[in-house]
Amino acid sequence: MFTFSDTGFAGKDALDTMTKSYVAMTKGFQAIAMEAADYSKKSFEDSVAHMQKLTGVRSIEAVVELQTSFLKSSYEGYVSEATKIGTMVTDLAKDSYKSYEAPMAQAANAVQTATKAAASAAKSAAA
Repeated sequence: MFTFSDTGFAGKDALDTMTKSYVAMTKGFQAIAMEAADYSKKSFEDSVAHMQKLTGVRSIEAVVELQTSFLKSSYEGYVSEATKIGTMVTDLAKDSYKSYEAPMAQAANAVQTATKAAASAAKSAAA
C-alpha cells in the first residue's frame, strides 16, 4: 500500500538517480571533449610538419607523393578518431541510462502487478 511517507523516499530515490545519471553524462562529455581537443592538437601539429616537409621538396613528383601520403594518413586518422568518439558517445548513453534501469524495472513490475490485480478483480466481478 502506498503511503504519503513513501513519497519522500521516492523523491530522494529519483534525485539520487538523476544525480548519478548527470555525473555519468558529465564525465562522458569531459572525456569526449578531451579526446576531441587531443585530436585537434595532433592534427594541427601533423599539418604544420607536413607544410615544413613540403617547403623542402624540389620536384612535382615528390610533392604529389608527399601530399598523397599525407592525405591518406589524415583520412585514416580522421576515420579512426570518428569511430573512437562514436564509441565514446555510445558508452556515454549506456552509462547515463544505467542508473535508470532498476527504477524502470521496478515500475514495470508494479504496473504488471497492478494489471494482474485489476484483471483478477474484473474477472471476479464478472463471475
